[in-house]
Amino acid sequence: MHPPRLGPRPLPLHLGTALMTWASCESAWKLWKSGSPSSRPASAPPESLAALLPEVAALEAAKGERFEAALQREIARRLRRLADGVIAYREHPVHRTLANPLAVWSEGNTRLLDYGATHRAARTRSARAVLVVPSLINRWEVLDLTLEKSLLRAMASEGLRPYLVDWGTPDADERRFDLTAYVARLERAAAFLARRARRAPAVMGYCMGGTLAVALAARQPRRVAGLALLATPWDFHADRTGHAFLLTAGPMLAEMADRIGELPVDVLQTLFWSLDPWLAVKKFGRFLGMDPQSQAAREFVLLEDWLNGGAPLAGPTARECLIGWYGDNLPGRGQWKVGGRRIVPRRVNVPALVMIPSGDRIVPPLSAAALAEPGRGFDTVARHDLPLGHIGMVVSGRARELCWTPLFGWLGAIPAKRRS
Repeated sequence: MHPPRLGPRPLPLHLGTALMTWASCESAWKLWKSGSPSSRPASAPPESLAALLPEVAALEAAKGERFEAALQREIARRLRRLADGVIAYREHPVHRTLANPLAVWSEGNTRLLDYGATHRAARTRSARAVLVVPSLINRWEVLDLTLEKSLLRAMASEGLRPYLVDWGTPDADERRFDLTAYVARLERAAAFLARRARRAPAVMGYCMGGTLAVALAARQPRRVAGLALLATPWDFHADRTGHAFLLTAGPMLAEMADRIGELPVDVLQTLFWSLDPWLAVKKFGRFLGMDPQSQAAREFVLLEDWLNGGAPLAGPTARECLIGWYGDNLPGRGQWKVGGRRIVPRRVNVPALVMIPSGDRIVPPLSAAALAEPGRGFDTVARHDLPLGHIGMVVSGRARELCWTPLFGWLGAIPAKRRS
């Protein structure tokens, strides 16, 4: 049995966005139409109304009741389509069924999963260990969505041995964690892995996990053979397009996190909503047009389950991210401190790969590119720009060719580091 689906989260916000926007078209028509004190008989209908539905252009001259009735039908049709798409997703029978590998290390609710244990190519003595660090917000399953769309299993089949950090859900003690506490836990996981592999592992960080991985490499460079960073935010003021809501709401949300001890999942999802308020309307409309039995429909459902199944963010960590990162841009200014030590990439003596998806709406490309800038980013760095999106770089149809293959090649070519 699987728990009922809650997405898209928060559902009232997505439904309210659509309803209020479409209903405003009817309100605008009532103000414009003949007889309204605001109408101008000689004027043409606003372009936004004319573009609302195909038949509007033909009805412009008719005006009156015919136009109003057509507008109401179109609003109702769009609301039904959105609701039908959400219901079709919630009732879809597909769920993620991949068996997770065994944990070889744990601390609190954090585990280290050995993805190479069942792959012959990854069990050789020469297989390089790779510590894979996902974000604290969205769970790690996007890296192992299906057998065909699993970066982790593909990595193991290429002769690398990935160990995934599963952060879990913060318990009572972990709700008091700041970023220093999480990096310290990451350091202990890396120390365990260095002992187990008998040499320093490579580290791969995705999104926020990459930012934490930079701190790990800065504080423990001897335990990091190389650092691969996928869509990793660093300069939070390089491009603030689309982040207006987050910037204005940041102090209020930090206060909320202080009071209740965490930033809830639905609040985090509201921040993602603010990047593209119409995304849910568009994608659930497309989903309704898919064959429910198709591979595309199944992958849509699994990806949507992942998006809606995140974990809350510990209160002190939320404050650091909202105020220290997005508000004050401490990493981008070279002022971010972890355990009292400033994290400055150009001072980190570790080879780095910075992979930047040009279509990223979550981490602006300019933010990630700061890690590869001469004199500011890593001294030994390879930059790889991808014509993909933030999520597409790990699960899209072109991810293997454009992202996975160069990533695996770079990881496999890192020179051996002294034994730890």
